[in-house]
Amino acid sequence: MSAALPIRLAVDAMGGDHGPAITLPACRRFLEQHSEAELRLVGRPEALAEAAGWPRTRIVAATEVVTMDDAVEVALRRKKDSSMRVALGLLKAGEDGRAQADVCVSAGNTGALMAVARYLLKTVEGIDRPAIATVMPNQLDGYTTVLDLGANVDCTAEHLLQFALMGSALVAAVDGKNDPSVGLLNIGEEAIKGSEVIKQAGELLRAAGESGRLNFHGNVEGNDIFKGTTDIVVCDGFVGNVALKTAEGLAAMLSNFIKQEFTRTPYAKLAALVALPVLKHFKARVDHRRYNGAALLGLRGLVFKSHGSADAFAFEQALSRAHDAARRGLMQRVHDRLQAAPPARADAPTPAAA
Repeated sequence: MSAALPIRLAVDAMGGDHGPAITLPACRRFLEQHSEAELRLVGRPEALAEAAGWPRTRIVAATEVVTMDDAVEVALRRKKDSSMRVALGLLKAGEDGRAQADVCVSAGNTGALMAVARYLLKTVEGIDRPAIATVMPNQLDGYTTVLDLGANVDCTAEHLLQFALMGSALVAAVDGKNDPSVGLLNIGEEAIKGSEVIKQAGELLRAAGESGRLNFHGNVEGNDIFKGTTDIVVCDGFVGNVALKTAEGLAAMLSNFIKQEFTRTPYAKLAALVALPVLKHFKARVDHRRYNGAALLGLRGLVFKSHGSADAFAFEQALSRAHDAARRGLMQRVHDRLQAAPPARADAPTPAAA
């Protein structure tokens, strides 16, 4: 993709818990911060009327909405004109060979988004199952990319290798790290620990590291995510989703504890005034909204998932991450990583998806 071309974002403006009440303010702010970007706002025209005169914005009509409670089958088979499906469809090449958008962003139902995206876009060659990747803050004042976060409950060793390759491409594209380090999440650093799948994955990752296809650090434990031991941590979707939700809950609990202690007595309130700059900085560092925007890796198109409960600030972060990934050629980087990697075993079992 030429750097001179604008990045076109297809936005499911109806998705999430709040729909246009959140997505539209976020999109307006995003446009102000990214003068070269263009938006395709997808949804019911009457709900998106205020965006009709925005610069670099086109409204694409969709008559249906996939709710957060809709089953995957409903999104796939019944709501064929949903804002989610129409937005994803803009990533497919038309008769002229060019898609109408470079990346899609939605805060909608995760299971539905993954299913519809996989149905419409298909997976890239060499990838059995797409994975969800996002970032979690670490104590180095940066963040660690973790995948999978819920797309696949059970994974084979080959799937974990594929996740590592895609995660490396993501970090290289978005963060500019050409040789990001990869850790395999386990119950200990020793190679002999973990389930048989984890041991087999460790062997594949070590082989990929020795051949120069990956910068494999070795096994890591849960606390290494927050230490920043590696740039990327690979795990199956069950473990990854539990880790993500635990981290978000812990951050919210600690913030609430601090607030309670600083409001317990008049003296504590006075101390809070003195400590206000430090408290604001702490809140910003643990604010999960700053890290909103999970990439659905392994598809023949760039798709980013926002938290369904995201506010306008958080949704804007998802838009920015999606924009950066498209601008820095994430799709091509994933392709290049996979081309350099050995093929997965043909006899590998296929586990159930989430």
